[in-house]
Amino acid sequence: MRLVGHAFALRPFRALGVALLGLALSASALASERWLVLGGDIAETLSALGAEQHIVARDDTVVYPPEMAALPSVGYLRQLSAESVLSVSPTRILAAEQAGPREVLEQLAAVGVEVEVVSAPASLEAIAHKVRHISEYIGEPQAGSALAESLTSDLERLAALPPLPDIQAMFILQHSGLTPRAAGRETAAHTALEAVGLHNAFAEMTGYHNVSAEALVQRSPEVVVMSTRGLEALGGEEALWSLPGMAMTPAGSDQRLIVVDDQALLGFGPRTPEALLTLRQQVEALLSHHAAQASR
Repeated sequence: MRLVGHAFALRPFRALGVALLGLALSASALASERWLVLGGDIAETLSALGAEQHIVARDDTVVYPPEMAALPSVGYLRQLSAESVLSVSPTRILAAEQAGPREVLEQLAAVGVEVEVVSAPASLEAIAHKVRHISEYIGEPQAGSALAESLTSDLERLAALPPLPDIQAMFILQHSGLTPRAAGRETAAHTALEAVGLHNAFAEMTGYHNVSAEALVQRSPEVVVMSTRGLEALGGEEALWSLPGMAMTPAGSDQRLIVVDDQALLGFGPRTPEALLTLRQQVEALLSHHAAQASR
């Protein structure tokens, strides 16, 4: 969705005068640009392209880089209001596909705010497409092409790594009381586990769900992957291994835990390929450590 301004034709006055007028108008327009970014992946892409200077506000999902996280927020990505958005006087909005409600974006476009929605599937392959889309929109196609090629190269390097042993892992997004909330298939976490060569112990379920102690024992994950924020909210490693049923899993018995930055890993933005490579290194280091202990 894009609001296109009216185009005004200039009569052929002297070429130099027209050129100077154009430069003056361009500089004035650029100086008055006020961008609102909606979506953590969009914000991270703009940052990677060096285009933060016009961003004046964000939504709650933008937590990186720190400079953007410190900007005023207009609310949660999926529950925006026109009043909140207009309070920061944006001239442009760059939004993830999940931003909404749709009616609010339409209202904003109707009152003269330029709204650009970046549509991309939640897949690793779409990261480069997203980068190119945003870079072309902001007028930096060469920088976008270079970044997209670099990110694609990282993903190809990950895919070319030798297979890991058959390891069942679980990704805990958060917890609810004494029940961990695990990732099933059709989630970003499932994609991440598979990308690094792990098998999702809860791939039979779809989406994120609370799993019981019985389910933990039945699925027997050998490794737990959890975000730093999730682990802190739970109360640390000791609290994790004390969850009902966890001690009866191979992961709990050997206390195999990998802590990740979930925003970088699951955001499908420019930090994701590097985060996946880091996760793969963490898995290999964990396996080597336990193999060394077993051989003693």
